Amino acid sequence: MTTRSGAQRSHLASSPFKPKPEPVIERFELHDRVSHQSYGLGRVVGEESTAVTVDFGNRTLRITSPFHKLEKL
Repeated sequence: MTTRSGAQRSHLASSPFKPKPEPVIERFELHDRVSHQSYGLGRVVGEESTAVTVDFGNRTLRITSPFHKLEKL
C-alpha cells in the first residue's frame, strides 16, 4: 500500500470536517531580539526567505523555517 506523503488533500465544501489551518510563519527582521528554547537570547544578524541567522553571543546559528522554538521579544 502506498500513501501520498506531504501532499495536500483536497477539501470538499460540503464536508463536515474542517481543513487543517495553514501554519502562520513568523517573520523576523535584522536586529530583532529573539529567544530560542535551547540557545537562549539572541539577535537576528541575517535574514533569508526561509531562514534567519541569529547571534546568541557564544555562537551564531542559521535557523530554518518554520521557526518552532524561536520567538520575537
